[in-house]
Amino acid sequence: MADTVNATTHGTCRRWLASGEESPLFPIPPMTLTTLETPVPLVDLDRMERNLDRLAGYTRAHGLALRPHVKTHKSPIIAAAQLQRGAAGVTCATTREAEVMSAVCDDILVAYPPVGEGRLRRLMALASRVRLTVALDSAAAAEALAAAASAAGRRVGVYVEADLGMRRVGLGTPAEIVALARLVASHSSLELAGLTFYPGHIRESVDKQAVALAELRRALDEVIAALTAAGLPPRVVSGGSTPTMMSTHQLPAVTEFRPGTYVFNDRTTAELGACDWDDCALTVLATVVSTAVPGQAVIDAGTKALGREPLRANAGDGFGVLLSHRDVYVRAMSEEHGMLELGSTSWKPRVGEQVRVIPNHVCIVVHLNDVVHGIRGDRVETSWPVEARGR
Repeated sequence: MADTVNATTHGTCRRWLASGEESPLFPIPPMTLTTLETPVPLVDLDRMERNLDRLAGYTRAHGLALRPHVKTHKSPIIAAAQLQRGAAGVTCATTREAEVMSAVCDDILVAYPPVGEGRLRRLMALASRVRLTVALDSAAAAEALAAAASAAGRRVGVYVEADLGMRRVGLGTPAEIVALARLVASHSSLELAGLTFYPGHIRESVDKQAVALAELRRALDEVIAALTAAGLPPRVVSGGSTPTMMSTHQLPAVTEFRPGTYVFNDRTTAELGACDWDDCALTVLATVVSTAVPGQAVIDAGTKALGREPLRANAGDGFGVLLSHRDVYVRAMSEEHGMLELGSTSWKPRVGEQVRVIPNHVCIVVHLNDVVHGIRGDRVETSWPVEARGR
């Protein structure tokens, strides 16, 4: 990990550690899991590095640009590891993420409509060396961005966002997309940089995505044909998610993809078949604090440690499963208590015993913590701050 962080990062990511500087990883005295106060997030460094290497290899094999979303790890240290492996830049959702990531990367996409004076002011205040691109889907957002960029004396790239099935943000017809692209291109302070979409509506298991991917390809090709006919062919076509990441090459028009969860993975990605269970790198270390109620055990990880997101894969109940006993899940929670369902296991937990929970949605869990510990086996090797959490 230290070698990764201290390496010169790829392309537009500047070298953020001068020779001889102290490593940004927090030096810690030798300790094991039993010395940590729970609940606390752990990252298996071997698994994480394997996840990073696997997708970097896929990217090279298919000639794609990887622009990973930092919403999952929220750490410039992990971003630097992704960039060192060849990522073209990073994707952010919040101004806070963009500010933090500008310390390690000079090419940032904010994949969120830049609406509001406060958000625009902070984005325009990013260092001038940062190539800033934003995604938007309205004339109002484009006009406000153009005015802010002009006042700041900078040129901002724009991805026009298309809705290809997610029904969250994005324009739904080729005609609307072309009209907004024309508006963006008319402003000297903006650069029409490309087209973006998010296929988050594809939630089938990986082995059952073929029909949805074919429909997505058809819709995407229709939009690109309209833009090309209007004399506005997209230089970049940016899309992708962790559940569809290894099928990105089946969308030939896509030039760039933006998965985030893959760095750590979680119960949802495992249930969908987007990763193996052995690829789940982040767990929440918790302690059994009570076995008084028959049929359950209580751990010290509740909603403030695990979040309260249901399993989006529709493949199980509860809010997380145990790493070492996947037949045991977190059935219910209060703020500081997690109730483990023991009805399908022969395991007999003891008060004081430590367990590791694979959360349903890892991005939420990271955001709930100030510090993450990196481990190899049962040894705590390092730790790092979750620098980009908050607003």
